[in-house]
Amino acid sequence: MAAANAKFIVLIGFFIAVEASLLPHSDKITHLPGQPQVQFQQFSGYLTVDEKKEKSLFYYFVEAEVDPHSKPLVLWLNGGPGCSSIGVGAFSENGPFRPNGQVLLRNEYSWNREANMLYLDTPIGVGFSYSTGSSAYETVNDEITAKDNLVFLQHWFLKFPQYRNSNLFITGESYAGHYVPQLAKLMIQLNNKKTIFNLKGIALGNPLLEFTTDYNSRAEYFWSHGLISDTTYNLFTSGCNYSRYVSEYYRDSVSFICSRIMSEVNRESSRFVDKYDVTLDVCIPSVLSQSKIISPKQNSERIDVCVEDEVTKYLNRRDVQKALHARLIGVRRWDVCSNILDYDMLNLEIPTISIVGSLIKEGIPVLIYSGDQDSVIPLTGSRTLVHGLAKKLGLNTTVPYRVWFEGHQVGGWTQVYGNVLSFATIRGASHEAPFSQPERSFVLFKSFLESRPLPQEF
Repeated sequence: MAAANAKFIVLIGFFIAVEASLLPHSDKITHLPGQPQVQFQQFSGYLTVDEKKEKSLFYYFVEAEVDPHSKPLVLWLNGGPGCSSIGVGAFSENGPFRPNGQVLLRNEYSWNREANMLYLDTPIGVGFSYSTGSSAYETVNDEITAKDNLVFLQHWFLKFPQYRNSNLFITGESYAGHYVPQLAKLMIQLNNKKTIFNLKGIALGNPLLEFTTDYNSRAEYFWSHGLISDTTYNLFTSGCNYSRYVSEYYRDSVSFICSRIMSEVNRESSRFVDKYDVTLDVCIPSVLSQSKIISPKQNSERIDVCVEDEVTKYLNRRDVQKALHARLIGVRRWDVCSNILDYDMLNLEIPTISIVGSLIKEGIPVLIYSGDQDSVIPLTGSRTLVHGLAKKLGLNTTVPYRVWFEGHQVGGWTQVYGNVLSFATIRGASHEAPFSQPERSFVLFKSFLESRPLPQEF
């Protein structure tokens, strides 16, 4: 009898522990080291997405500054594949703070001014996300990532049920051009059985949508911006284009001609030009960027070009990790992009533009935007893909190509098809647009959430 009672007590303790793990207050951040005083709440922690493989994804959630329960919920995903949404998105781009030495500075154009922002480190092995079994890091692919992200969202709503009925938007950049549409597709499939997600739209910044078109637009961008010569441009388009080089690289079969041409491209374009923003100075200590993986062997307001170094130092602090309820499992230090994840890089070649089309058919509004100083996934490729998709879907132009404004300056250009598919550029912005053009990116974001046209005049 005593043994039975003891077993019952253990079971009760287990269920209490599980229930407690689903309570948001267990993940509440009381104060981040060096943080200024703020009125909004922050949460961070882990949610298990695979009990068998003990896979846990790490998130950082920032409530809206004012009246959060009336504001939409926005999930943000960074790309890579293998780069941290917390380190890049939250602490370098559109989150409330940016590290500067020992302190955090407020980001005046944080997206939590308009929405509740949820940042997810995905897949496992990225940022603070982990699995206790190292085999879980081997050959992770798009399909696995999408399923894990779906399970994460389902579990997250159990922890934060007050946001279940909020308007939900999924946003991201770069390789999130794969992550976001694939996740949204699974959400729609689930909703067709039983409505779970109140999905209202997706927004993709400088996204990889179609391997050949996106990658081969790089040569013209390099040439038109003076990064390569006429001779090298001709070789880069006829002798070996960029999609062929990347395809060969990830098959360990780089041909002599591609090797020779890429060496010349790299020599002329220089490693001291940031390919993610060809007009921006580089951080000399670390010429790095969140999308270094999709580009093998590539590396007006004052912009801190060394913010990545600042973020790395900050998130490696023990007191910061404790405040975030984060831990390092299987690695000795936090890195912007994972060194332990073995992603199936041939997934780069899987087009997702058709999935975007299927979402539009389901009535989900889509915004594709481009920082116009990015040569990694240039605006020309994205614009071509959007126009082609609109034509395929039979969508008429509802807003002809025009400028849009932020304040008294041109913020970029935009075109809208059928009031459901939009393309926009952000003038002067990099691959990580909210990092280099925070105010213009914020105007674009706010218009997207409100389903309003971008400002036509100042």
